[in-house]
Amino acid sequence: MEIRKSGSQPSGEGPDEYFTGHVRIDPLMQAAEPARTSCALVTFEPGARSAWHWHPLGQTLVVTQGCGWVQSEGGPKVSIRAGDVVWCPPRERHWHGATSTTAMSHIAIQEALDGKVVEWLEKVSDEEYQA
Repeated sequence: MEIRKSGSQPSGEGPDEYFTGHVRIDPLMQAAEPARTSCALVTFEPGARSAWHWHPLGQTLVVTQGCGWVQSEGGPKVSIRAGDVVWCPPRERHWHGATSTTAMSHIAIQEALDGKVVEWLEKVSDEEYQA
């Protein structure tokens, strides 16, 4: 058993190439092989969002506070709130982030396939975000 104490891992900024706006990423855990799960607490300030992306084995988002939006390619933008759980199937193009006026935090849980957990694509445009 391994216990990672709160505050033992430094927070990081969401890289500009993958996020729009202010995003903080707090790593929670990276399982050792043969397990392949990792998770992080991601906090989006109002107006912040991820770029379009997909995960080879899918992703689960557990919204812990605030209000945000999530959208799969070709689908509607959907509001998500604290307590909601979102499943993004493998290889489904999607984005997620805060609303334009409210911050949102979620725990992102994903598995690696051949060492890869995400494929980043283009940024979500202001027009897509505001639609």
